[in-house]
Amino acid sequence: MSYSTRVTEAAAQLNYPKGMLNGQVAIITGSGQGIGAETARLFAREGAKVVISDIDAEKAKKVAEEIKDQGGSAIAVPGDMLNDDYINGLVQKAGEFGNGKIHIIINNAGFTWDGVIHKTTDKQWDTIIALHNTAPFKLVRAAAPYFRVKDNEPRSIVNISSTSGLHGNAGQANYALAKAGVTGLTKTIAKEWGPAFGVRANTVAFGFILTRLTAAKEEGAFVTTPDGQKVALGIPGAQKKAREEGSAAFKDIPLGRPGTATEAASAILAVVSPLFSYVSGQTISVTGGRNI
Repeated sequence: MSYSTRVTEAAAQLNYPKGMLNGQVAIITGSGQGIGAETARLFAREGAKVVISDIDAEKAKKVAEEIKDQGGSAIAVPGDMLNDDYINGLVQKAGEFGNGKIHIIINNAGFTWDGVIHKTTDKQWDTIIALHNTAPFKLVRAAAPYFRVKDNEPRSIVNISSTSGLHGNAGQANYALAKAGVTGLTKTIAKEWGPAFGVRANTVAFGFILTRLTAAKEEGAFVTTPDGQKVALGIPGAQKKAREEGSAAFKDIPLGRPGTATEAASAILAVVSPLFSYVSGQTISVTGGRNI
């Protein structure tokens, strides 16, 4: 039995026969693969109507089709989160899909473009800040009419962060700043939209999760910037091998292993679920105990 199946069955035992997110409309950015795709699948199994947002149209459509083939409800709205017109169109299509309702936003889209401080270019810096800070802000702002409402329905926003944002990380000044900034945005949303409208906003900060960002760089994963530049993703193979096969392999993680994309997605599901209905403005670390 898969982990995601156990999560679904556990939820059913809590008297949510149609799912903990039944009827809620969720925008999940960066959901064509990895943690975002797993989040979309879990949400759909819990009854959510999922809007798949990803810059890779083929991957976005594939995830949406998979969900629909399994009896779930999803649409793919591919596009670039650095494009203001796309953000506005994403919100419009999500609202139409939800018959005038949007309940959940998961700001997950992003990638790393590493460099030591003295060699980081303005383009590296500006791109990472724009994608991880400005784009989530613009999406939340565009969706404000769907969240600043009093209809007694749950509303939740989750901004994805990283332990790099909590503790810093050599070679990731741009990413660390961006992920630290996410926390301030989250707390501000919670304070502005919580009192009158009941909107919950939380941050989920991931540690070492098995995704293309933590795979060997030699595997060839990359993203393409709007101007066509390819950015290699992952960890140099020698460094990754030393980390995983050395005598100190994962010794800084109390659970002794990296997390899976499904485990990461399950944490996001927990935060938006009724089980966390009185949790807002918090940063939830999903690290296997690392950095405690």
